[in-house]
Amino acid sequence: MSTTTMPPAQAPVPFTLESNWRQFRIGFFASKTAVVGLMVAMLLILAAIFAPWLAPQNPYDLMQISILDARLAPGTPSAMDNFSYVLGTDGQGRDLFSAILYGLRISLTVGVGSALAAAMLGTVLGLVAAYFGGRTDAIIMRLVDLLLSMPSILVAMMILAYLGKSIGNVILTLVIMEWAYYARTARAQALVERQRDYVEAARCLAIPQWRILLRHILPNCLPPLIVIGTLQVARAITLEATLSFLGLGVPITEPSLGLLIANGYQYMLSGEYWISFYPGIALLVTIVSLNLVGDRLREIFNPRLQK
Repeated sequence: MSTTTMPPAQAPVPFTLESNWRQFRIGFFASKTAVVGLMVAMLLILAAIFAPWLAPQNPYDLMQISILDARLAPGTPSAMDNFSYVLGTDGQGRDLFSAILYGLRISLTVGVGSALAAAMLGTVLGLVAAYFGGRTDAIIMRLVDLLLSMPSILVAMMILAYLGKSIGNVILTLVIMEWAYYARTARAQALVERQRDYVEAARCLAIPQWRILLRHILPNCLPPLIVIGTLQVARAITLEATLSFLGLGVPITEPSLGLLIANGYQYMLSGEYWISFYPGIALLVTIVSLNLVGDRLREIFNPRLQK
């Protein structure tokens, strides 16, 4: 009687952080548009960081600015220094290329800073609401519903009209307007995770509740929060540009991209298009690149959206 030898059973491949990162990297770089968006976003971030070394002029230094150079066309040589105004000058005589680099710094600082602060606040409140439930959940979520039901731009204008113009006040206003998105997402994910067996096991081991929230539930809620964070950075930059265009954002001494667009709006009909056009292009490219990255992250973390 012949016997067949069964092949030895192979042990399952353990889940590791390295394998998870490899799958994420392969999925992300499979999209060419997402890769282009990431490269453009990284170039813009590097340009903003190294603006003092890349810009031929400090647009915030009044000693380097001459009102005689106001509204010069692109390519006009500078009368004070040995360089040409590649993108022209604005109404105050600032080199527009330098102003865009410095304005990009402020726009990215406001967008990233407000998104991170809102993410921390909203995530903590969302986890607390889902884990404890009851009256705590009702109070936090009713506040979330109240914020999400009001027009963002109108509420932001009211807050800044009271607080005044400054970069810190703009960031604070955007945090107030954005944390509700993180709270709702974190709560939805935490409601699912708190029913898992590992949470019940942690409770049976008498692990402190704060540790269960931060060490066990939070890591499993991060993927959708990362997606929202990427998209909210672009939304914050857009909202800040809108507020600055309306005259309620950053101060005029530290113009962002939105304020640069507003400074040249009055000259559009006179043919001096470049004062608003080039900052508008920079703002458009920034927002589109961040949205491309965010959309790809959403597809990766939600397989049902993959094409």
